[in-house]
Amino acid sequence: MGGAELLSGADVAIVGCGPVGALLANLLGQAGLSVDIHDREVGIHALPRAVHFDGEVMRIFQAAGLAEAIAAVTRTSSRGMHFIDAMGRTLMVRRGIKGPGPHSWAGNWYFHQPTLERVLRDGLDRSPNVRLHLGHEVVSVDDLDARYVVGCDGARSLVRRAIGSRAHDLDLHQPWLVVDLLCDPDSPRVQSLPDYTIQLCDPSRPMTIVNVGGKRRRWEIMLMPGDDPARLVEPDLFWPMMAKWLGPQDAVVERAAVYTFHSVIHEGWRKGRLLLAGDACHQTPPFLGQGMCAGMRDAANLAWKLAAIIGGEAPDPLLDTYESERRPHVTAFIELAVRLGAVIQATDPAAVAERDKRFAEGPQTFDFPQPQLGPGCRLDAPPPVGTIFPQPRLADGRLMDDAIGQRFAIVGDSQRLAYLRPDATQLPDVGGEWLAQHGLRAALLRPDRYIYAVA
Repeated sequence: MGGAELLSGADVAIVGCGPVGALLANLLGQAGLSVDIHDREVGIHALPRAVHFDGEVMRIFQAAGLAEAIAAVTRTSSRGMHFIDAMGRTLMVRRGIKGPGPHSWAGNWYFHQPTLERVLRDGLDRSPNVRLHLGHEVVSVDDLDARYVVGCDGARSLVRRAIGSRAHDLDLHQPWLVVDLLCDPDSPRVQSLPDYTIQLCDPSRPMTIVNVGGKRRRWEIMLMPGDDPARLVEPDLFWPMMAKWLGPQDAVVERAAVYTFHSVIHEGWRKGRLLLAGDACHQTPPFLGQGMCAGMRDAANLAWKLAAIIGGEAPDPLLDTYESERRPHVTAFIELAVRLGAVIQATDPAAVAERDKRFAEGPQTFDFPQPQLGPGCRLDAPPPVGTIFPQPRLADGRLMDDAIGQRFAIVGDSQRLAYLRPDATQLPDVGGEWLAQHGLRAALLRPDRYIYAVA
């Protein structure tokens, strides 16, 4: 299609069919909205990029009806992420989760992005009201005749330029070499690699080592002063850096490329009918494995609000709560990733000595943050209001979210909160243990399962 062609008939037009855009289109399509999704590429990008998502994101895939298909092409890990210094001493551990976590899914999932995107795109075929336009580069948002336009078009977003968003820089811009390998499963050296993620906090050459799954492993190698980015992608230069673990006899290089890790949050995610999601409005370094996850949370927040507005159940100003809720939430993740980056990327001897002193008494452990949504479509109250409610399995074997569908719900003593949302699904026998732990009688859940109010 030509860039000047006017495309009509959609409730929502999405620019960009990467993982975030494809997920948003699935969620909107399942809600019955008409969607046009546009991508300038004809096919899925063939090389790996993102490699991790968490249990909350798998729960969002569940809401899109795709969890089982995605589980079939991904791997889980209960071992978390280990931050190890040059002497092999463990400084920190991001804990893993054994078995189903609070979302009733494993806490960490690893994947090959082209395969994940194929599942998401195949999911679009379930909704005849979703139209996918490939090989179509949108050159102006004025070409999109839709009630709302969502820019899921990445860090160089056309839609963001049209909105005029302002960038807030968190001051981490560091080039790293990313090497993706296809390993020989029969190699003893491959078999001896750990199955958890290693953050190698070595001041002579910081690295990240990820077991993606199957034959795939990823090395991320920080560029040091004097490195030539154009030459560092040459195997003769990077294989010696990895020789402690693997060599050319153990694996085939799938891709080697230099990327700059950024930490940026934009202000201004909405202007009239224009909205942003994913890398178009925030970018995080990968040290927490939350880059794609943040965009998926954007999609979940945005999808139920668009469906409610277009379905006549809510007024348009509900969309103004999208940025006010999501920006503080994603900021908490990015700020933690930046702090972790300071641990991993420390190369100055004084900074390294100060870091090692902090961990002298033994490794510290931490979990993914569980920040509260910013002000918006919730009562103004402290957590657990504004945090996500766990997903139990019901007495009949169903997962809670499947029983609710894309609606509000009240768990516990429903009469205490029914006045706030008389149309909410009532689940009086659900969540009792969690409610008791928090000294509560009931909780009102939004369609994205974040808590609107408690009693």
